Amino acid sequence: MSQKARVIQGSAVLAAVLALADAACSGPGTMTSNTAGQGAHRISVLAVGMFAIAAFVFLVVISFLAYGLFRRRRESDDGKPILNDGGGTRMVLFGGVAFPIVVLIVLFVITLVALEAQARDDTGTHVFTVDVIAHRWWWEFQYPTQGIDTANELHIPTGQPVLMQVTSDDVIHSFWVPKLQRKVDAIPGRTNDVTLEATADGTYLGECSEFCGLQHAHMQFHVIAESADAFNSWVADQQRTPPAQPTGLVLAGQQVFLGSSCVYCHSVSGTTATGTVGPNLTHVASRTTLAAGTIPNTPQELAAWIANPQSIKPGTEMPASDLTPTQLRELVAYLESLS
Repeated sequence: MSQKARVIQGSAVLAAVLALADAACSGPGTMTSNTAGQGAHRISVLAVGMFAIAAFVFLVVISFLAYGLFRRRRESDDGKPILNDGGGTRMVLFGGVAFPIVVLIVLFVITLVALEAQARDDTGTHVFTVDVIAHRWWWEFQYPTQGIDTANELHIPTGQPVLMQVTSDDVIHSFWVPKLQRKVDAIPGRTNDVTLEATADGTYLGECSEFCGLQHAHMQFHVIAESADAFNSWVADQQRTPPAQPTGLVLAGQQVFLGSSCVYCHSVSGTTATGTVGPNLTHVASRTTLAAGTIPNTPQELAAWIANPQSIKPGTEMPASDLTPTQLRELVAYLESLS
């Protein structure tokens, strides 16, 4: 095989490897490609750049290795090998000292540039602030300016920077939206800031990236980026108090809710339920999932979750209920009305 053919073949193999790597890193929980936020884009570019430099270094090392293995030994006129002609020393000084120093300096500089750009995002101007509180194993989002307290679904206006002030209510967690921004630790008693700004409308998966116990893998949330009009409409809906006097099955369900132990952990605006241990349920029916992304928010799944949450999410702090089938049906009807 000619040298040109070998180069073409090697290039094809490298392209195939890169394509497979990109495909493997392009799911909803990754940020290597198809990013939708400036922060994630910078990290993606940095990761690709580091990979390219590492690949180049690897090729250089392999080239030197191949040269050392396959070159013919030079011999003197009397047939004895020349042990050292100075080339080996130069190769060691260049390949073992100068070249690594240059590579490390380049990596250090581009990393500093990326970190400085990320820091500018968090100290710049923001349209509003969201308090992010991590719990085992769910996420609470409080909008102080709008007076909203919701769980596991974060709404932001597209194209506008929103400051996340992240903390934890129990153990160390980590707030991460791979398509939008870097990770930031949620630490009890401390607040860490990170900016979310989506460049396109969409729903982006977020998750806890710090092992925090039995249900760490089931501690997800969704960031819903939408137009300013759609966001303002959502805010208006979230600020609306549910009807104080429901009727029929919904009224019966409200009575079940207020007469049960649910009120010690959950709150619903306009009622006597003011618990803060679990998620605020004022608009629970408007959310797409239950139990922090573990199951879809449907009447059937909601009933199963209330009846025996441990069978769905073992270790969760929500206890099983002792409601009768009729009470459970009424309670589900009430919760489904809270949209």
